[in-house]
Amino acid sequence: MNPAPPPLPANLAYVGFWIRTWASLIDSILLLILIVPIGLYVFGTNVLNASEPPSGLGNFFLSWVIPMLVVVVFWIRRQATPGKLMFHARIVDATTLGEPRPMQLVIRYLGYYVSMLFVFLGFIWVAFDQRKQGLHDKIANTLVVRPTGPEYD
Repeated sequence: MNPAPPPLPANLAYVGFWIRTWASLIDSILLLILIVPIGLYVFGTNVLNASEPPSGLGNFFLSWVIPMLVVVVFWIRRQATPGKLMFHARIVDATTLGEPRPMQLVIRYLGYYVSMLFVFLGFIWVAFDQRKQGLHDKIANTLVVRPTGPEYD
């Protein structure tokens, strides 16, 4: 059995389900603002009237590669996406509370797909976990934390 994790310092708090949900919604909107114009440029405005979504390499890059690159680069450079930054939240290594390694962040992103299985239970788990970790956080050994204090509430 694993020993209990060390407690967070008094100046940090775990970020829970609702703040993370709002941050994800903000990030999704920002990604759409980035991707939709690129998609219209690549596929043309006729795609808006198409009965089926476009297929091929362009769609693969717009739907899978660009979102992953944007999110992981933000995580590597800022330890957060814009949505998390709005709430002063950041991703840290669960063991050291320091910056996660880049590969750890790639694993965390890929863990999102595992968290989506079975009606998003891996994300919902954040609401019930003692350290507010989703399944993707557990897979990558990460936490989402933010500073405490009146200036952050």
